[in-house]
Amino acid sequence: MLHPPRPDDPALLSARERAALRAIAEAALPAGRVFPAAGPEVTARVEAFFARAPVAVATAYRAALAALDAAAVVRRRSGLAALSPADRLALLEAWQRGDVARRLAVRLVTAPLKAAHFDNPAFFRAIGCVYEFDPPAAIDRPRYVVERAHDAAALDDDVDLDCDVAVVGTGAGGAVVARELAERGVAVILLEEGRYFDRRDFTGRALPLQKRLYRNMGATVAVGNTVIPIPIGKTVGGTTTINAGTCYRVPDRVLRKWRDDFGVALPRDELDRCFERVEQVLGVAVADARYLGGVARVIARGCDRLGFRHTPLRRNAPDCDGKGVCCFGCPTDAKRSTNISYVPLALRAGAELLYGARVDRIVTRGGRAVGVEARAGARRIRVRARAVVVACGALMTPVLLLENGLANASGMLGRNLSIHPAAAAIGEFDEDISGFNAIPQGYAIEEFHDEGLLFEGGSTPLDVAAAAIPLNGPRLVDIAERFDRMAMFGFLIEDSSRGRVRAWRGQPVITYVLNRRDVNQLRRGLSILARVFFAAGARSVIAPVHGFEELRGERDLARLATARLRARDFELSAYHPLGTARMGPDPRRAVVGLDFQAHDVPGLYVVDGSVMPSSLAVNPQVTIMALATLAADRIARAVE
Repeated sequence: MLHPPRPDDPALLSARERAALRAIAEAALPAGRVFPAAGPEVTARVEAFFARAPVAVATAYRAALAALDAAAVVRRRSGLAALSPADRLALLEAWQRGDVARRLAVRLVTAPLKAAHFDNPAFFRAIGCVYEFDPPAAIDRPRYVVERAHDAAALDDDVDLDCDVAVVGTGAGGAVVARELAERGVAVILLEEGRYFDRRDFTGRALPLQKRLYRNMGATVAVGNTVIPIPIGKTVGGTTTINAGTCYRVPDRVLRKWRDDFGVALPRDELDRCFERVEQVLGVAVADARYLGGVARVIARGCDRLGFRHTPLRRNAPDCDGKGVCCFGCPTDAKRSTNISYVPLALRAGAELLYGARVDRIVTRGGRAVGVEARAGARRIRVRARAVVVACGALMTPVLLLENGLANASGMLGRNLSIHPAAAAIGEFDEDISGFNAIPQGYAIEEFHDEGLLFEGGSTPLDVAAAAIPLNGPRLVDIAERFDRMAMFGFLIEDSSRGRVRAWRGQPVITYVLNRRDVNQLRRGLSILARVFFAAGARSVIAPVHGFEELRGERDLARLATARLRARDFELSAYHPLGTARMGPDPRRAVVGLDFQAHDVPGLYVVDGSVMPSSLAVNPQVTIMALATLAADRIARAVE
């Protein structure tokens, strides 16, 4: 939960701000048939949360709160606290119908309140959902993990280390290349900025785990003609620790595009071998029908009635029993994210891991990469190496390289960002769904995949879902009380829009502009998903579209089809940043060559989603891992 305030929490809000926040909470979260109204403990949790948040995040929250309070003064000549609950709700709803700045302000202020309010064990019990999983008292870590995984925060002094290859990052790229190299006898040191968590930490509680496992507490965003959150991991395992476990191979049509448009002709037989090796390690298999749950049931029913192709997904969780919290660390270790698969395999083969160490310098000599430097608190860690692999992901890899002035002779570093913009909707049914007691992303609609639309499950816990619902007041509470009858499903688009990552003080500054084609794809995706829900028997569909927040049938779908929608009318997110260090044979158009080595910095390799030449059209983790397996072959030959 957003923890209650502690005695050592710094004060954040003024008395007026605190009163305004309480007034908003009372209006947005009234009592329902079962759930009580939000009380002062909810706003106290939110204040405590932001008191410990990054300054920029807390400042943005206070600014949005001040804007709403000022609007009350303009409209009613008094602040929010002096208005009746009905007038406060009317103000929130008016801003929710307003321009993008007003809608964003309401979303920013109310989402944490919703999350804090519904993060309540009594609420979870009322809908039949487990609030918190009991962690094991102890786990039996293999001796090689204990001996070779080192907490950099525990260092007594600066250290100097030597190895053949320094690998920065432990996600889908870094962990795989480290394991492959270590098993070939290459001396590898892995460096990871995040902490090393395990199933003792993975209790299923979304909000505290989001704070611990996600970069910037999940508040990484792209800005442009709309605002799109792009949550990424900051922990051993990277984003694989917090993803849904879906495993698609790159489609053949995308490989053909890479070959024809970018000159990236990857040997199909070699790539297939890499996929097979990865899938064996991960135990990739079709999701167990016993744990697909009610969401898959209604999606299958709706697709059958419409004649759409649908299927269970392939996942890296062969022992999954449907705990429903994949995106907050698997509480049973059933999901074989790299923190429990490839990282331990690398350590078993002799690699060393330093976690809690942020690499901020790539050392070069004579233009060649020869090591890295990292910091852990006041300590410096210097690693000399024959080659350096940067595997920080498509958002952080360009930040590290840009701040070191490396690998950008082409001017392409940080450009070409694709993200698979995603949206989700909620179907309201008169039957038990209980999507929270099943695999969150275990089912797909593949009918439209070749057209750039891929529909997948997207269930989240009550508190997370409530925070994202674009409604307030009694209707929101009614939906929350009926959450066991709500089916959440989403989709991503194969985007033709592109963005850019710039670096500022060690953080990514992300810009991304949705073009008209992709806006129309989003509209089409939501229309298709709503039709599937209605065909399955939904009474309404909660949609993330301004002016269409609640759809009730064909008439609303007809309005949606003809409405003039803009990018800022959608509530979007994205989970697959790719392409910011594009691969290609031409050093004028690409950052790395077909050997994954930077065109202009010998000994420097990029092995993560950054190298993808274009949008992938599917969840990328297995493709990144297969490419990392391929890259390890190239790197091993270079350092042997």
